[in-house]
Amino acid sequence: MLLEITIKNFAIIEEISLNFENGMTVLTGETGAGKSIIIDAMNLMLGARASSEVVRHSAPKAEIQGFFSIEQNPALISILEDNGIPVEDELIIRREIFQNGRSVSRINGQMVNLTILKAVGHFLVDIHGQHDQEELMRPALHISMLDAFGDKDFFKTKKEYQEYFDRYRELRKAVLEKQKNEKEHKARIEMLAFQIAEIEAASLKTGEDLALMKERDKHLNHKQIADTLTNAYVMLDNEDFSSLSNVRSAMNDLQSLEEYDSDYKELSNNLSEAYYVLEDVTKQLGDLVDNLDFNAGRLQEIEHRLDTINAITRKYGGTVDDVLDYLENSSKEYNLLTGNSSSSDAMEQELKLLEKDLLASAETLQKARHQIAKALESEIKTELCDLYMDKADFKVTFTKGKFNRDGNEQVEFYISTNPGEGFKPLVKVASGGELSRLMLAIKSAFARKEDKTSIVFDEVDTGVSGRVAQAIAQKIHKIGSHGQVLAISHLPQVIAIADYQFFISKESDNETTVSRVRLLTPEGRVQEIAKMLAGDNVTQAALSQARALLKVDESV
Repeated sequence: MLLEITIKNFAIIEEISLNFENGMTVLTGETGAGKSIIIDAMNLMLGARASSEVVRHSAPKAEIQGFFSIEQNPALISILEDNGIPVEDELIIRREIFQNGRSVSRINGQMVNLTILKAVGHFLVDIHGQHDQEELMRPALHISMLDAFGDKDFFKTKKEYQEYFDRYRELRKAVLEKQKNEKEHKARIEMLAFQIAEIEAASLKTGEDLALMKERDKHLNHKQIADTLTNAYVMLDNEDFSSLSNVRSAMNDLQSLEEYDSDYKELSNNLSEAYYVLEDVTKQLGDLVDNLDFNAGRLQEIEHRLDTINAITRKYGGTVDDVLDYLENSSKEYNLLTGNSSSSDAMEQELKLLEKDLLASAETLQKARHQIAKALESEIKTELCDLYMDKADFKVTFTKGKFNRDGNEQVEFYISTNPGEGFKPLVKVASGGELSRLMLAIKSAFARKEDKTSIVFDEVDTGVSGRVAQAIAQKIHKIGSHGQVLAISHLPQVIAIADYQFFISKESDNETTVSRVRLLTPEGRVQEIAKMLAGDNVTQAALSQARALLKVDESV
């Protein structure tokens, strides 16, 4: 239940705070005073999208805060716990909208996104406005309205059907795409298969061509390499002339002078380092010369392999790496065209089995939905009788349609407003007043099934008067007796039956316009209802009639 709402810097509202009780509360006031603005603020508090236009002129941000008491609702508590929101007996929702359009939402101090805010708000308040009547005039939305009247077992049945439908749709799309591709791209698929097989047969390795050409050049220049290495070795270490021996002698001579001067010692150290480096180089050269061996067989193997590689690279790319890239892309295209994760036969067989399951699930859903329709028809008829439409009859019609996530039937509401006229589509025969009453009948029927304890009616009495207005008033009050109802109305009959009345006024000067709100006393209510009845010139008759509507003594 909504206990309190505080609104700051929202449209023409500077700051107001409203406290609510159980029962029925009405908001009254002149057109444009700000009644609907309060409802708009409620919508934003519960997760509606915001824009910077709602922020009061010259204010940095708009603020809306709601204070709720919550019942032990397992679904609501589950949402709160899953999102790390502290669960208490009370719930505080706070939303701030800034001048740049950005908004921040919090539940019990925990920052949340709009998805979570909407999910929580769904269990707290049901706001019914004139757009709901517009939904009645759109047959495509009737099926969702009917389904909302279902119980937990129905929603379980519907969920099972939707799971079958989603799997069927996905698999059918894959099968059709595979068949289409195989038909339209047969030549392309065959060519890709040949190319992939040809490249894979070559067993190419990354950088293989560059490595083989380097090895081939080494074999082809074997004599030059051998001669050069041998000559270098001889120059460094030979019996007749050894550069290494000469350097060693010079190193020994310098070592004898190290004690005489630090410069001599540095020269000696540098020469020693050079000697040991030359000694290592000489040893490596000797090993290389000893192991030099021309392998004509290996050269032949390299030439043969390079011929194979060149034949592939001429067709598919400049280098082996280019060919491997081509192979990767071709494999992706082939897999896309053929859907080779499974064969067409297997996929089609699976699709047939899934189709049987889908048909069976659709039939189960259909039977459950028809039962709901009968229950809803009965409820609506009862509610319409209370609203002086006792001669009207309501029916839910079903026609076969294409399979979708809602089933394989189309739903439309039909109504018979007068005996003997037969049933006709609601969108063709219902007047504005009849739509108001029908929508209220539906809301009243749903109010007994849903867990929401707060319902808001935004001018649902449009297009009615007289005893019908009185009946609507009693119906709204009856709904409020099971919890909490907040209504905006211009009808004295609706206002008079309410338990509490807030009056919204608009005050303007040369610079600003501000909405004000106050809770009316019994006498204040008498005065306001009298004005509605008689206008600005309030007569004793109007006052007496107002007291009669409010059922208060003349002394008040």
